Amino acid sequence: QVQLVESGGGLVQAGGSLRLSCAASRTIFLINVMGWYRQAPGKQRELVAAISRRGNTDYEDYVKGRFTISRDNAKNTLYLQMNSLKPEDTAVYYCNVRLVSGANIWGQGTQVTVSS
Repeated sequence: QVQLVESGGGLVQAGGSLRLSCAASRTIFLINVMGWYRQAPGKQRELVAAISRRGNTDYEDYVKGRFTISRDNAKNTLYLQMNSLKPEDTAVYYCNVRLVSGANIWGQGTQVTVSS
């Protein structure tokens, strides 16, 4: 069973930057799309950014121009570069891999806290 392990979260002041990483325990085959989600207290989990198997990226409006999703296939790692962070970006961030079968793999999450 492949595992996803996120890292890079922490406490940062508004306007600061963080880079999240999501490392897979082994190569994952038949990936359809990889993405980052977040869940703030009392709110539903929401999509932040996604990257398709072809490398096409997509961002939710609230992070466009500030966040960048990327991947390193050789390292089996997904990244999320977060710049110009705002207090409303505070959440637990999860990486997700959706297979062509429709199955989803989730990481355990990493906390991002942005202070004002």
